[in-house]
Amino acid sequence: MQDIQLATDIIIGILALQGAFAEHQAMLQHISRKGHLEVIQVRTPEELKRCDALIIPGGESSTIALLARLSGLIEPLREFVKTKAVWGTCAGAILLSQAVSNPKKGGQELLGGVSVTTTRNGWGSQVESFEAPLEVRGLRDADVPFMGIFIRAPVITELLPAPHEPPIEVISRIPDSLLPHRTTPDGDPTQTVVALRQGRHLLTTFHPELTGDNRFHEYFVQECVVASLAP
Repeated sequence: MQDIQLATDIIIGILALQGAFAEHQAMLQHISRKGHLEVIQVRTPEELKRCDALIIPGGESSTIALLARLSGLIEPLREFVKTKAVWGTCAGAILLSQAVSNPKKGGQELLGGVSVTTTRNGWGSQVESFEAPLEVRGLRDADVPFMGIFIRAPVITELLPAPHEPPIEVISRIPDSLLPHRTTPDGDPTQTVVALRQGRHLLTTFHPELTGDNRFHEYFVQECVVASLAP
């Protein structure tokens, strides 16, 4: 287990309106670290203001967006994304997207922040959930595959960075040999992307918090949060 070097106190919030927020909190709290890392659950604008970074968990994206609207969090979250590090997993990845190709009837509120288009439930329904060993650039022990857990996972269909925005760095793809029940249309390689970074933001279409492997949480803290707070 890696020691995370923290020069100052850091507060990481986990949006705790619906979904797997407790699992993210447990993963962060198991990281061995030098310095001070506080993890809090976020349900109000006041709690969000305390945070240096945020994780938006998996769950149901439209439900999370609705509860955020009812909690007065939608606009504060949109402002937060503009200046702070945010990691979205599964439903959180949808909410961080610039666009969704197949929103629910009535639309889907988004926070933006990552210049991609996603498709909800892109690999199929709950019964078509699957696991796949992934090669991930930048993780500790990168030669050891990370087991991706895909549950009604979104699929990334477009990478849309504008010239003035940070470039998108693809850090993991699902191998063609492990694709579930269908291959990507016309051999489109975009749809094999399952983890990426854009600037301070991290997006994963699967659930690292449901594994016993905390390397993605280490990566987010060190490469996205600490790096974004450095002078």
